[in-house]
Amino acid sequence: MSFRPERVGGALALRGAERKRPAARRSRASERFLKISERISRAPESGTVKLSQIARDLKATGREVFELGEGEPDFDTPPHVVEAAHKAALQGQTRYTSVAGTPELRAAAVEKLRIENSLQCGPASVVVGTGAKQLIFNALLATLDPGDEVVIPAPYWVSYPGMVRIADGTPVIVAGEVAAGFKLRPEALASAIGPRTRWVILNSPGNPSGAVYSIEELAALAEVVRGHPGVCVISDDIYEKIVFGQARFATMAEAAPDLMDRILTVNGVSKSHAMTGWRIGYAAGPPDLIAAMVKLQGQSTTNASSVGQAAALAALTGPQDFLASWRDAYERRRGLVDSILSEIPGLSLSRPDGAFYHFVNCGELLGATAPDGTALEDDTGFCGHLLDVAGVAVVPGSEFGTPGHFRLCFAKSDDLLERACLRIRDVVSQLC
Repeated sequence: MSFRPERVGGALALRGAERKRPAARRSRASERFLKISERISRAPESGTVKLSQIARDLKATGREVFELGEGEPDFDTPPHVVEAAHKAALQGQTRYTSVAGTPELRAAAVEKLRIENSLQCGPASVVVGTGAKQLIFNALLATLDPGDEVVIPAPYWVSYPGMVRIADGTPVIVAGEVAAGFKLRPEALASAIGPRTRWVILNSPGNPSGAVYSIEELAALAEVVRGHPGVCVISDDIYEKIVFGQARFATMAEAAPDLMDRILTVNGVSKSHAMTGWRIGYAAGPPDLIAAMVKLQGQSTTNASSVGQAAALAALTGPQDFLASWRDAYERRRGLVDSILSEIPGLSLSRPDGAFYHFVNCGELLGATAPDGTALEDDTGFCGHLLDVAGVAVVPGSEFGTPGHFRLCFAKSDDLLERACLRIRDVVSQLC
């Protein structure tokens, strides 16, 4: 189920210029000049991207909007990283690089993976891309044939199923259990694997759940994968640096080094170093897979941004002391949101062990009626009502394959979070 902007009272007015053109004329022009492929037509639009754009458009009208839908740090990119990009640009590092990334950045990724994750690999096993998202997409496009299946635990990051479909694959969604912390259980994985299964996608810390797999839990999943030689694992580690309390980060290749030739480890600097707009990620895997991904990238984006790679090199090799203070801030904000929302009748949530999202259960409120008589039948309607009435943008759980929830990003200032959460409280108190 996708987010429906028509449920948001003020949002449709922002599309006025687009609606002035008669529908029939648009249709005839489309038929005359182009045909959209079925591959793209059947792929959903990213729910987080769509909602974030609606929120931006509302802000452009002067409306106060609390943007808790888009998942990115509110910190600035560290100064030494910005300075490295500036210096690279001044020195003329503004030309094409190797499609797979600069030798320096790939070597830094190799060293990072060796020291921090116990992964032994060489530069030929590493590719740099335009964000971790592109690298996952490239891996799927490079390996899936029509009918191949990809196991995806729910709740999942919104883009996984869409990317699988665009690559002509079939997503196999495994519903997570709240009692298991929304983590994939070995028996559930075993039941989901079939003769056409090619990949299992694991995301830890998880978006939107904040679930963090222990090394023992990953080893148990690896034991299932070990019994299926044709099944590989994408380990999406993009939130690696954001782990709270007693939780400890581990990655699949660390838990099962004997499966290295069947694991693609994906990471980047977007979330850890507040570099979402720089669009730099890296992936490590078996050389033949990396070569296929490089071939695909050579026919699409070619190399990632040259100055962006210089910045990422500084991020990986420069000072890391600020990460602890950022993590402390996220942990404090996590508690702030919890303290307010957990007191609101009809909402329930548990503290995530990682990432910077609360995945809030709003199921008890569905079916309620707003003061204007609108029935909030599902999580999409509830989130639309929050945006329309309170100016609070959150993402419906349906976008993550888990209806009856919403995702709230707490990588925002304490003041903004408190005001937004109090507005949510006020809206819920008016429902009947």
